[in-house]
Amino acid sequence: MGNIEHDQSQNEWDAIVIGSGMGGLAAAAALSRTGHKVLLLEQYHTLGGLTHSFSREGFTWDVGIHYLGGLAPGDPEKDLLDWLCAKPIEFASMGAVYDTLHVGDSQPLRLSRPYEAQELDFKARFPEEAEAIEGWTDAMRKGREALMTATQVRSLPVPFGAGLKWWKRNELNRWCGRTTNEVARSLTDNDELVSALTSQWGDFGGRPSTASFALHAMAVGSYLESGAWYPVGGGAVFAQHILPTISDGGGEARAGVKVASLLMKDGRVTGVTTTDGETIHADTVISSIGARETVESLLPGGCGHQDWIEEIRALNPNVAHFSLFLGFEGDVESAGATKSNHWIYPTGAVDTLWEDAPDGAPPGFFVSFASLKDPTHDPGPNHKHVGEVLTLTDWSSVEPWAMKSPGARGADYQEFKQSVEQKMFEQFENYFPQLAKLVVHRELATPLTTVSTTGHYQGAFYGLDVSPKRVFSEALRMKTPIKGLYLAGQDVCSPGIAGALWGGVLSAANVDRKVFSHLPG
Repeated sequence: MGNIEHDQSQNEWDAIVIGSGMGGLAAAAALSRTGHKVLLLEQYHTLGGLTHSFSREGFTWDVGIHYLGGLAPGDPEKDLLDWLCAKPIEFASMGAVYDTLHVGDSQPLRLSRPYEAQELDFKARFPEEAEAIEGWTDAMRKGREALMTATQVRSLPVPFGAGLKWWKRNELNRWCGRTTNEVARSLTDNDELVSALTSQWGDFGGRPSTASFALHAMAVGSYLESGAWYPVGGGAVFAQHILPTISDGGGEARAGVKVASLLMKDGRVTGVTTTDGETIHADTVISSIGARETVESLLPGGCGHQDWIEEIRALNPNVAHFSLFLGFEGDVESAGATKSNHWIYPTGAVDTLWEDAPDGAPPGFFVSFASLKDPTHDPGPNHKHVGEVLTLTDWSSVEPWAMKSPGARGADYQEFKQSVEQKMFEQFENYFPQLAKLVVHRELATPLTTVSTTGHYQGAFYGLDVSPKRVFSEALRMKTPIKGLYLAGQDVCSPGIAGALWGGVLSAANVDRKVFSHLPG
């Protein structure tokens, strides 16, 4: 079928949403709640994007969820999520201590919430730095407010957004325009304290030397507001609870459908074509696959708006990662596993990536035990539990094999993976020697796995780089200059599940202003 003329009445769908991660699910459900018939398309064989789960040999792992903030009863994100779900998702608290820092040879530092409690954690370790620590808490609160303002600017019509940006320009420049390190260094010259304050940057992929402080404050501060939470039943419950909202509204979700291109006529979107040759019409298309991915893979040639396209192309991708999924059998808690996550930096350097993988050793890694966070997890007679070791890396580590299909990467790729897996496991074993003895299953996912699952450019699971340039970019509005095309997900808001949630709902609100009336606050 070609790009034929049609009337709105001929459209089977009011809107098409591309990508079923949190942003796509949220956008589709919000439109469904306000009377729209939505088609949700996902190129992977499982719906849910980085919220989905997978199983091997009786073990089940989440691919992208480790903990979530802002989901205490009464929190805006929780109220918003409840509205999107056919049945509310239950979340389990991770307790007072949710992260433990291991920086160099220093004793582990347990981090608790809320802000005042974490201040005491830092002051106990750095008693001479009380003023700097209090200043950091104040900055974290103000940084979150500044990022909320920046998100409002993107969600409002251009004249109103420009007015808000001008009115709040001082706060935006101070908190969004400076890096995490710049803010920390303005408060203290204690290197060890700066490392501790900035160590959780992997929560959003923003290296302290380059990331906008406001994005750090939003991501890391989300747990300080009302604690850290884990979805009861694992990450797959997001799709399980949201998809019925879409179908109840007359919509549909399809996995294994890759969109080849947008259809356009007279400068506006009229639908999509799939790689299977199907043509689907709708006058509204929301892309939740990423801003760069949208302009690189969905736009037909000659669609215009080249300045907008080039501004998005000029934004760098975020970091990539290796994940080592572990399956344990035995008493993992006695062996050292905890509900709290662990940020581990063996050399003491925090602002670093494993850039020479598989050589050397990971200079930093994150350890999480999901099964201890889920009260419904049944370990069974063999006491099965799961964990994950995540190391942040650069795309260059896997680039030699990027253009080859999974079955054609050769023996050198398998040797590379085995070496990476072994180096990561050795680091894990150094810190959790008793737990390492209980491992009965190991499986490595590389940045190439991220590409095949999500389509993210260069395996950047957090989307675009989180620099000040990204925060101030006018190209990342929910409503694009192409009529009928909208962006959703973390790129138009902030990285992670919560950012994607807001990015999806605010995109839907730009399609239908009635959505705004359902937003909390």
